[in-house]
Amino acid sequence: MKPLTIDEMQSLQLELHSAYADDWDSLNPSQAIPSLLWALGEAGEMIDILKKQGADNVICDPKIHNHFSEEACDLLMYLMDTLLCLKVTPEEIAESFRAKQKRNLHRWKKESE
Repeated sequence: MKPLTIDEMQSLQLELHSAYADDWDSLNPSQAIPSLLWALGEAGEMIDILKKQGADNVICDPKIHNHFSEEACDLLMYLMDTLLCLKVTPEEIAESFRAKQKRNLHRWKKESE
């Protein structure tokens, strides 16, 4: 299976929101904070799994691994909603990610290195 891109994740979220347009709030700036709070809630669920099951079980036990992966997907879905609410594009994320990673490569190096 090919990797999922940010562009595809945003497209899938738009499709999901379109399917539930009558029941869900639209992806607009006023929904950015609630979407991000939902993402943080999903991060908390991931933390609970790690805390209760341990990292080794997340890696080795297929059932726990799948549960953790599903919660990670929930987090990413709400994060994509947040980005969509604020009109942050996949291209902007790619540019910012690469620039941040480049800065971080040298950020904590000691002077003597």
